[in-house]
Amino acid sequence: MRIVFAGTPQTAVPSLTALLRSRHTVAAVLTRPDAPAGRGRKVAPSPVAQHAAEAGVEILRPAKPSDPEFLARLEEIAPDCCPVTAYGALIPGRALAIPEHGWVNLHFSVLPAWRGAAPVQHAILHGDEITGATTFSLVRELDAGPVYGVVTEPIGPGDTAGDLLGRLSVSGAELLVATLDGIESGQLEARPQPAEGISLAPKLGKEDARVSWKLPAQAIDRQIRACTPAPGAWTTISGLGLKLWPVARVPGTGDLGAGEIKVTRDAVLVGTGTVPVALGDVQQEGKRRMPAADWARGIANAGGPLALG
Repeated sequence: MRIVFAGTPQTAVPSLTALLRSRHTVAAVLTRPDAPAGRGRKVAPSPVAQHAAEAGVEILRPAKPSDPEFLARLEEIAPDCCPVTAYGALIPGRALAIPEHGWVNLHFSVLPAWRGAAPVQHAILHGDEITGATTFSLVRELDAGPVYGVVTEPIGPGDTAGDLLGRLSVSGAELLVATLDGIESGQLEARPQPAEGISLAPKLGKEDARVSWKLPAQAIDRQIRACTPAPGAWTTISGLGLKLWPVARVPGTGDLGAGEIKVTRDAVLVGTGTVPVALGDVQQEGKRRMPAADWARGIANAGGPLALG
C-alpha cells in the first residue's frame, strides 16, 4: 500500500523504521513542527522528522492537521492508509476520510484500558501486571475505534515508563506492519472494542510527579517508575527541588517518619507511610545527577536538615 506515516517522538521511530523496511511505500511522513529540545532548548526537528530526512522521505509538518495546505497535499499524495504512532494532535474528520483504508493508530495499551496520552505511565502507576499495544482504526472519539490487533507485554517490578515504552515501541512496530499487511490482503477486519473495562490515561504533569512521603512505599515506588524519565518524579529539601530516580523498598529497617532521612553505610533511607525506601540516583536543583549516597554526604557536610518535603 501507499502510506503516509504520522508520528513525532522517539517512540514512533521504530514504527517508521519497520514501515520503511516493509513491502509498503512510505510516500510521506506527517509530524509535529520543529520545537525546542534538549538542554539548550534549541529549535530542532522531531525524532521522526530526522529519521524521515535521513531516509529521503517527504516531511509534512503543519501547525495543525486541519491546515488547508496540508489537507490539499494529503489529497494529492492519495495514500491508501495512514498509520499513526504518537503523532501528538487530533486528526480532523476531513483528513480521516482521505485514505481508502483510513488511519490505523498504534496505541501503547490493551484497549479499552488506558485511553489517552499516557497509557504506559498509568499502567505502572496503577500496578498493572500486563500491558501491551493495540492497532485500531482511528475515529473522532479518543482511542475508541475498532481494533485490528494486540500484543501483550508483562510489566516487571523494576520497569520504568521509559523501559516499558522502549519495548512496546519495538513490538508495536511489528504489530503495525502486520496490521497493514492484513488490511492490504483483506484478511484482517477490525472489531469493536468491549464496552466494559474503559479507563483513561491523561498526560502526567509536574504536580502528578511530586512524591508525598505519607503514601505507602509501594505507591511511591510505582509513582517514581511511572514518571521516569518524564515528567520526572521529585520532592523538596530545604525549599529546593530534588529529582528522583527509582527507589528500592527495604522492609525491616526500623521506623522512620514520612520523609525522614536516615543515612547508613550502604543506603540513604527515607520514611514512607509504610516501610522505608532506599533512594537511587537524585539530582538537586542546580547540581548534577548523582548516587544518593554522594548527595547525602554533601547535605550532611552543609548541615542541612535530613528530611524531604
